[in-house]
Amino acid sequence: MKFLFVTRYSSLLALATQILKEGHEVKYTVLSKTEKEVGDGFVEKVENWEEHKAWADVILFDDSDFGDICERLRKEGHKVIGGTRYSDRLEFDREFGTEEMKAAGIPTIPSWEFQDFESALQFVKSTPGRYVVKPSGKAQNEKVLSYVGQEEDGKDVITILERYRKGWGRKIRRFQIQKYVAGVEVAVGAFYNGTRFLLPALINFEHKKMMNQDIGPSTGEMGTTGFWAADTRLFRDTLGKLESRITGYAGYFDINCIVNARGIYPLEFTPRFGYPTVNLQLEGVLSKWGELMFALAAGQDFPLRTKKGLQMAVVVAVPPFPFTDYETFKKFSEDAPVVFKKPMGEGIYPGEVKLVDGEWLLTGTSGYSLVVSGSGSTMDDARRETYSRIRNILIPNMFYRTDIGERWHRDSDLLQTWGLLT
Repeated sequence: MKFLFVTRYSSLLALATQILKEGHEVKYTVLSKTEKEVGDGFVEKVENWEEHKAWADVILFDDSDFGDICERLRKEGHKVIGGTRYSDRLEFDREFGTEEMKAAGIPTIPSWEFQDFESALQFVKSTPGRYVVKPSGKAQNEKVLSYVGQEEDGKDVITILERYRKGWGRKIRRFQIQKYVAGVEVAVGAFYNGTRFLLPALINFEHKKMMNQDIGPSTGEMGTTGFWAADTRLFRDTLGKLESRITGYAGYFDINCIVNARGIYPLEFTPRFGYPTVNLQLEGVLSKWGELMFALAAGQDFPLRTKKGLQMAVVVAVPPFPFTDYETFKKFSEDAPVVFKKPMGEGIYPGEVKLVDGEWLLTGTSGYSLVVSGSGSTMDDARRETYSRIRNILIPNMFYRTDIGERWHRDSDLLQTWGLLT
């Protein structure tokens, strides 16, 4: 089959190379000017994807702001992996997403939407408490701007809001202040074929901070662990209640939650591929990816086969990650080689990399270099395999977290105790 990838920042290079390995044809477009070299040498690159849409059996989009385009292409008769106007709004409009959860009968955490910092500051000052600050719209892509309050009186949140007012006032147009709820953060996601979810679902645990022990700036994710489960309370009480509401969407759909002894409290939607969740899926899915993507886009059922046990994925980065600073990347990381001490065939996925004369070289601007994955019957086995693969890699100035998966034993015990995995 023929697959056309349309990516904003070349996020789906690992998936594209996997589908290519399966014997399909692939064409690949990168829309961001600063990331144009990403994927060179790995896949066939095309400049204008619209010129190739008639060629493709399936067109895949990597982000949540392509809903209008995806709906137009579907009306034209194309098979598309991607969103809808509705799914785009679920991610970008936090208040709308919260209201849709309530309408579906899903419990929500109290939250308040603001369009100016002065009102938000007055709210926290007059209603002291521990809160989480979350930008809405495109600003939420700047993961470093999300802030989880640490103090019960909210004084640290006041300080953060005052700083954002001075430094980000023009960029953050809307934001949400959410009551803090203690518990285990866990996400549940599954592939959706336009009318229903295909089980098993992926129960996964994100590690968002840059450094070990969840210290440092938020990065989106520095690593993810997970396992596949056919049917659980965690799925039934979240995605299961949304199944009839997201009709038309095709692809992977994820909902992030805080869970505790009192219940499940969804935080936010991710109606798109996640990163490095897609690499976790590449490690754990046994089915052919080309066949899976075609079935989802065509609205077909598909017997999804996955590994038993546990999988994990770890991001390997270089400066300036997680920040955007082209000069820093150019000085410390541009064209740096990725050296493999011995040949490796599995569990290594290119991020912002190009292939030149058989050598992997860093490109782009962000420093999101590689993702390395592993699996095993236990989390200790999965950690052992993943980190042994990482130790086989040399990149100047590379860094990664060494504690991904360490909290698994505690988190999984709590989820079992609370009856969420049955």
